[in-house]
Amino acid sequence: MNEGVEHMEPEEIARALAEVAGTVVRSLADRRGMSFTAASTLGRLERDGPVRLTVLAAAEGVAQPSMTQLVQRLENQGLATRVSDPGDGRVTLVAVTDAGREVLAERRRARDARLVRLLDTLSEDERRALGSAVQTALPLVRRMVDEPARPGDLVERDPA
Repeated sequence: MNEGVEHMEPEEIARALAEVAGTVVRSLADRRGMSFTAASTLGRLERDGPVRLTVLAAAEGVAQPSMTQLVQRLENQGLATRVSDPGDGRVTLVAVTDAGREVLAERRRARDARLVRLLDTLSEDERRALGSAVQTALPLVRRMVDEPARPGDLVERDPA
């Protein structure tokens, strides 16, 4: 274990966790042919099922016109489609297609293979420590996803 890790302050742990998350997302993103937002949008459609375009835009944190353009690109690629809402035929929903699911599955396989190759470079002790850290962090990360950010969360606190 690194010197001093057991004495990290919560703010230091928070910064390190954010740096790890950002670096992992940027380095594992397969940028060939699909943006992070497009992949995230397809993943959300796969997890949540068909949704209104406005809901999708809000969930992905983009403006509705931007999401409209993204959905049109995904439709042109055969990765997403628009379907009628079974509860209200006047409403159109966006859904992932089977081709979209396959693209996501392939991206996941490639990501996982890369991670396995990287993990193979670690010693058994390092892998065990990383596994323990991930098991500890995962419930926190899931809570972070499930709980909306509060206004004060984005303001850096004065350490004094």
